[in-house]
Amino acid sequence: MWFVLGTLAILALIVGILLLVGHYYPGSSADLVDWRPTRSPEVEAQNEIDDVRQMLEAQNAMRRRRGAPEIDEAALRAEVEEEELERLRRGDPFDAD
Repeated sequence: MWFVLGTLAILALIVGILLLVGHYYPGSSADLVDWRPTRSPEVEAQNEIDDVRQMLEAQNAMRRRRGAPEIDEAALRAEVEEEELERLRRGDPFDAD
């Protein structure tokens, strides 16, 4: 019984010390744990642009093999916008089909 109570007391003491250090630390929480974002927002945006370009190129390669006309980014964006508006009109914004 005393072992359990002693273990819980030590655990509570450690948590209390950590909370006090976090509360009275002069920097931000990110500084306390030395957290830095791995990539900047600009790099993330460029990665998204590159992903869309690569997916569009792959889709156009498949269309060429089928003999279908290629699609450009503007047409793809218009198609996506049309599908999103249709989903919103149906009242089912999270439907996969």
